[in-house]
Amino acid sequence: MRMSISFTSILKYFRFGILGTIGSAHGWVATPLEDGRVRLQDDLNPAASYTDPKHICLPRLVTLPYCQTQLVTNVSMSSSSPEEEDCVVAIKCFGPQLSLCRPAAQGNSEWINIRIANPCFFSSRVMFSKRDGMFHIPGSGGHLIGSWDLEEHKDHPKIQTLRFHNLAELTISKLEILHSCSTSEHLVESQTTGETFLIKWYRKTTRSFLDMPKMKTEALLVFKLDEEGNAVYTQDIGDLVIFLSRAEPFCVPASFFPGMYPNRVEIIDVDELGSVNLATGTVSTKNSTHMAPYFIPPQNI
Repeated sequence: MRMSISFTSILKYFRFGILGTIGSAHGWVATPLEDGRVRLQDDLNPAASYTDPKHICLPRLVTLPYCQTQLVTNVSMSSSSPEEEDCVVAIKCFGPQLSLCRPAAQGNSEWINIRIANPCFFSSRVMFSKRDGMFHIPGSGGHLIGSWDLEEHKDHPKIQTLRFHNLAELTISKLEILHSCSTSEHLVESQTTGETFLIKWYRKTTRSFLDMPKMKTEALLVFKLDEEGNAVYTQDIGDLVIFLSRAEPFCVPASFFPGMYPNRVEIIDVDELGSVNLATGTVSTKNSTHMAPYFIPPQNI
């Protein structure tokens, strides 16, 4: 059995670029359909068939009052395949709506729509924690983490307050640069070490050679989280490599994959590709266009 980490291929870029996508998790990409349904397809999974990809249609998204479902932050899944019986798919819309669905529920597949009360979660991304068995959303600024599931925390989320440590290691000039950037927060969980990290991604608008505005990474800050809510700034995540894209983030041990460098964050977005060396803080990226900016986690091939 061989494990593989893969970029999406040029051929598959075009397959999805025409239809449009709203996110990806575990190699399954979510595409909105004209009738309001959402289709999951495994075309970008390196283990999938090129000639006969799997398509799974989810029910029509129902928009809660005073919410919208046209703009989506990302998609998350509780397991590696929506065909698994207990798999839950989460779609986080811009605004208060979080929608959860069990695709494999026989004859009872429907969206459970949750209205999020705290505005700090409205533009944030959702991730699934295997350790906690819940969907986590970091609040804007990274000071809160909200957690939802389909049981007791559906209507009453678990809220954790984070306390940041070791920020004194950042220089004044570094902090001034960060304060001038657009910031997004991302949660990632290591399946090999059990650690959870909060990533703050700082980007600025620049101009390309055609004078088109592009987003460029200025810095990434990584914080190691514990169960008590301590968020400790670190420049050392050991042997791990974090993959940050429009898909659900993930991390793997570099030593498992020849040619990978440890203690780095690999990034891809619609207009940027590169990596960040956490030990030195060096950002090495380039402007490039990606119609499906998704990293695919390791797959059994």
